[in-house]
Amino acid sequence: MTSYRADFPGVQGWHYLDTAATAQKPRVVIEAMARALGEDYATVHRGVYARSANMTLAFEAARQRVARFIGAPSQNEIVFVRGATEAINLIANSWGSLLKSGDRILLSQLEHHSNIVPWQLLRDRIGIEIDVCPLTPDGQIDLDAAEEMLTPAHKLVALAHVSNVLGSVLDAKRAAKLAQAVGAKLLLDGCQAVPHMPVNVAELGCDFYVFSAHKLYGPTGIGALWAKADLLDAMPPWQGGGAMIDRVSFEQTTYAPAPARFEAGTPAIAEAIALSAAIDYVDGIGLAAIHAHEAQLVRAARDAMSKMNSVRLFGPENSAGIISFAVEGVHPHDVGTILDEEGVAIRAGHHCAQPLMDHMGVPATARASFGLYNDMDDVAALVRGLERVKRIFG
Repeated sequence: MTSYRADFPGVQGWHYLDTAATAQKPRVVIEAMARALGEDYATVHRGVYARSANMTLAFEAARQRVARFIGAPSQNEIVFVRGATEAINLIANSWGSLLKSGDRILLSQLEHHSNIVPWQLLRDRIGIEIDVCPLTPDGQIDLDAAEEMLTPAHKLVALAHVSNVLGSVLDAKRAAKLAQAVGAKLLLDGCQAVPHMPVNVAELGCDFYVFSAHKLYGPTGIGALWAKADLLDAMPPWQGGGAMIDRVSFEQTTYAPAPARFEAGTPAIAEAIALSAAIDYVDGIGLAAIHAHEAQLVRAARDAMSKMNSVRLFGPENSAGIISFAVEGVHPHDVGTILDEEGVAIRAGHHCAQPLMDHMGVPATARASFGLYNDMDDVAALVRGLERVKRIFG
């Protein structure tokens, strides 16, 4: 793949391997956000003056761009949120309010905390039950086990499309069929999927899909929730305020149709426009090409690291841009600190996936994660840094 490193001011002179936490931004995204906050700025959906009308068109064009990007049938099925965490909380508080005591939800052992805690809060409020699907030995969600666990009492299956720790990719189409077989809905956390591979929600067969812009080379503070139109129509509002209403009186308030019903207050205007620019940038390169490039880097890094006797690798060999590992006798934070001295940035910790850490029998891991701007020089720097870790700790 052609090198796009020069497009990213944030990676110059630095080996940035923490894209799974947040991706660096290309200049076109930075410039799009600067324009939206500067010479183009105005509020949306309210002003009758020309610039407000133009900004409203740009904001709604961004919604349409997101819909096309993930294969959603209609832009009216896209709700702008602060990120995937808020999207899952919205589903839990709105759609989840339609559940009753005794209903069940199936999660997996590798879920991010944001796909665990909202369901625990719902459990504590209304008495739903949570089941946890185990993993296969190589870190995949065990869908054979899920098939045995699912019953008509299950109303939702909520799974990561790609693990933020292991990079393992869910067989989402099979997960959808398993959920449908018992009458359950399928929610996919797509944060680590949309930057690495093409996603088409209609083809996957899911009911809800969520992702955050900042992992897709876009800005922080915005993400998207996609849900089937009939689900959105049946869901009550979660937050109240301006923009989500039809008419307000002290006696009664009526609400706007989706997606406006779920977007109370002034939205993240510049962020939505910058997200659209990020999608244009990624699509211009091609997600298939990005995935192939990152897979090559993962293979090279895993091959080199597997030859180090003191390094333990976690997850499948064909992970989507992510390698979690441990160095024997060295805390991951020390690994991260020494690598930082070598100009290599990785993540060290539990990665907001403490149940998965417990499952793997470690308090934390080190994690190197790749983006489209990385190259073999970054892999070589990572390996050199790990050799230094070994020398320092003997």
